[in-house]
Amino acid sequence: MTNGDWNKPGGTAVVTGGASGIGLAAAERMVARGMNVVIADRDEEMLDASLDELKQQSAEPSTVDGMLVDVSNLEDIERLRDLASEKFGTINCLMNNAGTGFPTGAPWENLDSWKQLLEVNLWGIIHGCQAFIPLMLDAGEPAIVVNTGSKQGITKPPGNYAYNLSKAGVVAYTECLAHALRQIPDCQISAHLLVPGFTYSGMIARHMPEKPDAAWTCEQTVDFMFESLDRGDFYILCPDNDVTREMDEKRIQWNADDIIKNRPALSRWHPGFEDDFAAFMKD
Repeated sequence: MTNGDWNKPGGTAVVTGGASGIGLAAAERMVARGMNVVIADRDEEMLDASLDELKQQSAEPSTVDGMLVDVSNLEDIERLRDLASEKFGTINCLMNNAGTGFPTGAPWENLDSWKQLLEVNLWGIIHGCQAFIPLMLDAGEPAIVVNTGSKQGITKPPGNYAYNLSKAGVVAYTECLAHALRQIPDCQISAHLLVPGFTYSGMIARHMPEKPDAAWTCEQTVDFMFESLDRGDFYILCPDNDVTREMDEKRIQWNADDIIKNRPALSRWHPGFEDDFAAFMKD
C-alpha cells in the first residue's frame, strides 16, 4: 500500500521527462501540494520554459529545480540524484517518466534504432531505480517509485515492435521491483506502474496539432494517477474518452489467453481470429 506521507508538503519529487506532457502535469500537481520538485529532460529549451512555469506556480520558487539529463546515460542520472539530494535531502517520489517513440522497422531491421529506443524507455527506468532507490532505502522515509509503462507493453499491438518490447520490459521490471521492495522488513517504499490510455502528450501533439476527442489530457491522466496512488494501486490502468476499463480488461484477457489456449502469437490481429475476437469483445 502507498503511504500518503510521501506527498506531504516539504517532501521531494524527481520527475524525468518532466518538461512536457504527463511528466510536467505531474510536476505541477506536486508543486501545488507544496513539494520540492526537480524535473529532468533532454530538451533544453522545453526544460527552461517548464522550469519558469513551475517556479511561477510555486509559493516558493527555490523549491523547484531542474537538470538537462539523458536518461540513457547512468552518469546523468547520478548527477540528477546528487543535485536533488544535496539541495532537498530525502527523495520521497521518483517518477521515471522519460520515454520516446519512433519507427524502428521489422524485428530484423535497424539495430541501432532498436538499441536507442530501449536505452531510453527501458534502461532509463533501470538507471533511475539503480541510482535513487539505495538512497531512498537508507533514508527510511515514506516514498514511492512510479514507472511509466504503456498498454502496448501489455497487449503488444503490431507496429512499433521495439516500443512494445521496451514497455513490456518496464512492466516486468516494475513488477519485480514492487515484489523486491515488499521483501524488505519495514520498507516504506512502494513501486507503481503507470499505464496511460490515449493521452494528448507532446509526443502525440507532434503528429496531431489538435487534441482528438478520444484522448485524455495529461492533467486527466495525472488526476487518475493520484487517485490510484491514494488507493495504493500498483497497476494504474488509465482509461480515456474512447476506451473504458472494461474494454482494456477484455483486451488484456484475450492477450493472456493466447498462451493458455495455444493460439497464434498476437491472435487479436490474426485474420483467422478476427470474428472470434469481435464476438469476445461484444460479449
